[in-house]
This record gives sequence, structure tokens and C-alpha cells, in this order.
Amino acid sequence: MSPALPLRPAGVLFDMDGVLTLNNVFHRQAWQEVAAELLDLSLSEHDLDTKVDGGRNPEILARLLGEAPAEDLIRRVHEAKEGRYRELAQGQLREVAGLGAYLDALEARGIPFALVTSADAVNVEFGMAALGLGQRFGQRVLGEHVTRGKPDPEPFERGAALLGLDPRACLAHEDAVNGVLSAVGAGCTVVALTTTAPAERLLAAGATLAVPDFTRFKEWLR
Repeated sequence: MSPALPLRPAGVLFDMDGVLTLNNVFHRQAWQEVAAELLDLSLSEHDLDTKVDGGRNPEILARLLGEAPAEDLIRRVHEAKEGRYRELAQGQLREVAGLGAYLDALEARGIPFALVTSADAVNVEFGMAALGLGQRFGQRVLGEHVTRGKPDPEPFERGAALLGLDPRACLAHEDAVNGVLSAVGAGCTVVALTTTAPAERLLAAGATLAVPDFTRFKEWLR
């Protein structure tokens, strides 16, 4: 691991989508289908990379439309997109390699961790149940808990506060550029996963390190 990383973080903050599980393909497909149906938009890979990955749905919609969306539109798109995501992801979610052993190692060392995600409560429960992680992530910051989503620092500031910690003492794991910007803006050290964006973009956003999964993290904590 990188010597720039804290040898023993006071706490660890995990995004969910693309960090705990490789599910971004389902989110992207759902966005493409719903954008075509409800917004008359054809989303390119560039749109998905720059406007969709990372953040809450109202903020994603604003980026797609170039203006603040009406509340009714936000509700309709959110319900359609997240419902379609769950249809696509049903029975398909698996944890990222090495995650279970990493969480075991954190717990064994008394290092607390929390979930910091833009997802809503329904999607979080869906994901936690599919992965069997509900009992491990009792501390959670969800999309509805913040007034400003990623890339704003607020989600990770709230995550650190849940653990009673200064964000600067926390390690954060993200997969999207907007998520990295959020965590770095809060003061966290970020080790990003290259499950959604390439390493060079994550590092340019401020990540200290970019890795494919968590397979070496148990050994690192030793």
C-alpha cells in the first residue's frame, strides 16, 4: 500500500454502489432507459461518465437538463429509474473482492466504519439484503440525509460526524469522480476503486490511490 495512507485510520467511510458491489452497469442501463422514456434524452457513455455517476437524482437530473428540475419530474424519474435498477440488479449483486475480510479486519482492530451513499433507503435496504451486510453497516448517511449531495463535502462530513471523528482522520472509499471530490473536500484520505472510472480520473480528482478491489486490505491493516 501507499506510504501516503494513514497506517491506522480512525474510521473508514464506504460509498455503496461500485464500492461494496459491482452494480454500476445496472444503474447506467436504468438511467439510459428512463432518460429516453421520460426525458426524451439519449445518454451517451460520456453523459454517463460526466453527468450520471455520483450524486443524488435531483442533482443528476439538473446536470442532464441544464436546469433545476420540477419536483414532480424528480419524483417520477426517481421512482422509474430506481425501480428499473432493482429489476435489473435482482439476484445479480455480489460483494467486491476482499470486502468481507477487510470489514473483519477493521472490526477486529476496533476501527469503526459507516456507509456514505447517494442512494435512498429502499435501494440501500435492497443492496444490504442482497449482500448480507445490513448488520455490519448500522451507521449510514443516505441521499435523503443531506441537503447537498456529492460532489459537495456534506455527505462525508456527516459520515465522519456519525463516527464522532474529524473527516481528516478518516479513510474514504469511492468509485466515482464526484464521490472522490466529495470525500477529498471533506478532508478525507481517499483510496478509490476503479470499478466505475479509470484510475487516472480518480487520482486527478484527489484520490491518494486507485485499486481494483479490497483483496490486499486485510494484510495492509496488519
